[in-house]
Amino acid sequence: MENIKMVDLSGMNARLKPEIDDAIMRVIASEKFIGGEEVNLFAKELCGKLKIEGGETPYVIPCANGTDALQIALMSLGIGAGDEVITPAFTFISTVEVVALLGAKPVLVDVYPDTFNIDCEAVEKAITKKTKAIIPVHLFGQCADMGKLVEISKKTGVPIVEDTAQSLMSIYCNGSGLSGRAGLMGKFGTTSFFPSKNLGCFGDGGALFTHDKELAKKAKAIANHGGQIRYKHEVVGLNSRLDAIQAAILRVKLPYLEECNLARQKAANMYDELLKDVDGIEVPKRDANSTHVFHQYTIQVSGNQRDSISEALKKDGIPTGIYYPKGIHHQAAYKHLGYRADDFPNTNYLASTVLSLPMHTELTNLQQTRIVERLISRLTK
Repeated sequence: MENIKMVDLSGMNARLKPEIDDAIMRVIASEKFIGGEEVNLFAKELCGKLKIEGGETPYVIPCANGTDALQIALMSLGIGAGDEVITPAFTFISTVEVVALLGAKPVLVDVYPDTFNIDCEAVEKAITKKTKAIIPVHLFGQCADMGKLVEISKKTGVPIVEDTAQSLMSIYCNGSGLSGRAGLMGKFGTTSFFPSKNLGCFGDGGALFTHDKELAKKAKAIANHGGQIRYKHEVVGLNSRLDAIQAAILRVKLPYLEECNLARQKAANMYDELLKDVDGIEVPKRDANSTHVFHQYTIQVSGNQRDSISEALKKDGIPTGIYYPKGIHHQAAYKHLGYRADDFPNTNYLASTVLSLPMHTELTNLQQTRIVERLISRLTK
């Protein structure tokens, strides 16, 4: 029986092994392991990749990981104790973690039940005089409704920090004047190069994006102990530098990113076709205003059978993921925020129904057919 993986990096790693080996040896020979030419070249090359034809060239600031990228963005905006930051209740923990670490208050809002992205009307209602940022998470591979969010930001003066960890290279275009790459429509965008991401390194890595030169300078300083000149520390900072070996590996993989995203989109299209008209399964909605790069292919399973199906598929040799089994308001670390269990009904519903199927560049038609056949066979009639 063919081994099916939730994430399969082996194929790409094998294809790129000669280039990756050369890149790693180049860094070792240089003896420059922190910062240096590889990191600078990666930032420059990622700038070129993110830039849309006719658009403004962004600044890219590499850092140690995606969580740090969010924290550096908030620190660059001066967010701290007494401030409020709006985040979705349905997200990975780091989105709110960085807010709490700075002494600010995470203000949770619900998400849309079909796209999984932040509810813009709820965002607008949650804004107070203390609100200092909005963090939309472009979840699973497609953009939040940036048209509405940018409108809210302009009206209120509250900056947007886009969490683009799962949607690098996705494009938003609402037909009414706003178009842009995920992470480049707000004040800051952030991303992660965790190994399983569409663009992943061989450890941890992250980056920030902005069009604001002064914010870019400040973020770069914060990521390097608060200064850009050795032993001259202008602001309070972090030790959050992307190491040169990871940068060199990312430079090898970056030219193949669109190809990888296309492979994921092709796999998603096949899942859509195989799962259409299957009772009890809702396939992911493609937002008309956003491209989808399918970091995850996340279905919804009705009838209170998600967990049993996940366990049954595991016995069949088919891995699945549950992203996420709890809303932030149900996490013990954030009980002090005082939310009721039923404050975010869409988040609660999604936490009980979402199921992510294997999604990566190496999926074969045969594997996808088997995954769906076993999934359908496990559904309660």
